[in-house]
Amino acid sequence: MSTAEPAPARGRIAVLDILRGIAILGTFASNAWLFAVPGGASVWLSGGLLAQDPVEAGLRLLSNGKFLALLTLLFGIGIELQYRAALRRGLPWPGRYPLRALILFVEGVLHYVLVFEFDVLMGYAVAALLVAYLIGRSDRVLRAWIAVVGTVLAALMLGITALLLAVPDTPGPPPVADPSATASWPAQVAARLQFFPLFRIEIPLIIPSATVLFLTGALLLRAGALTDTPAGMRIRRRLMVVGFGVALPLNALTAFGSPDWFLVDRYLLPPVVALGILALVTTVVLRSRRAPGPARRGLAAVGRTALSCYVAQNVLGAFLCYGWGLGLAARFADAPPWWVVGLWATVCAVLMVGASLWLRRFDRGPLELLAHRVQGLGRTPARAGSG
Repeated sequence: MSTAEPAPARGRIAVLDILRGIAILGTFASNAWLFAVPGGASVWLSGGLLAQDPVEAGLRLLSNGKFLALLTLLFGIGIELQYRAALRRGLPWPGRYPLRALILFVEGVLHYVLVFEFDVLMGYAVAALLVAYLIGRSDRVLRAWIAVVGTVLAALMLGITALLLAVPDTPGPPPVADPSATASWPAQVAARLQFFPLFRIEIPLIIPSATVLFLTGALLLRAGALTDTPAGMRIRRRLMVVGFGVALPLNALTAFGSPDWFLVDRYLLPPVVALGILALVTTVVLRSRRAPGPARRGLAAVGRTALSCYVAQNVLGAFLCYGWGLGLAARFADAPPWWVVGLWATVCAVLMVGASLWLRRFDRGPLELLAHRVQGLGRTPARAGSG
């Protein structure tokens, strides 16, 4: 093996690392638009993050909600793998998983306060705690949870959307971008604390949505959707037909339609498209007989350090775009939206190279390593002479 390529961790499923890498970098493709607005989240408070330019709307369509949904599916697959590992080792389940969820929640709080208003880790932690107690149930029970929670959530979002469409839009003054809102990092931290309920308004949607997608990911793994078998290929074909043939065209209509379709555009259709992405990437990777190239190795490295890269990409986005950093958002305020693509590509390249270099010496990302050590602090040491 070349010294330029980090050694694969034992027991890992290669396609999952690549999928996680794609999901992490794809998530930043959506978040980059938030960083690229002069004034940052303060513009969101006044409703100024809706795409006005058709090119920008099209670029957002490619990423909005889809890769976050993919990441959520993969998180559920991860819980299922941890559950299986506990069974193989004869360990009780959920065992120490609640501590793991608590650590993730604390990381999410710190990420929100210090870095990014639209953190998902807090919602993931709460949903993961619930799913940890469900994951050992039968497939029938998991499907029932998915059906009930998913139906209620979909009905709620469609009902709100119907109300929004029924109420005539009242045009108001255009939002004013205030670059001074991002000129001071301490001021941004204070604003996140002050407007916590408003910035965290997504949490009631993230938790049930994540629960459904976590359980869906677990069932897909159980059904063999990630295996190079005829059954796995059949499942993936169906997912691609539904994801790309049905959900993606509908998602295009909502993306270029009225802003009142926001909930459907971000929370209902993208998870279905994400199923198609998962199926397509898995099929391509399983069929590939070539040695991994730099791009694939870089994606896998990001996937193996997913938590660290998720936080790092938002730190980089804030530093590059905000006034207390390089201030690119204000400098390129009148530039075509393609500059945001350049921002995304630059951050992706930094993460892929950085993660690959890190994994030459460590088998986990820095935040993953820290969380692992914190989990180990409370572990009761084995008695001398015990088996």
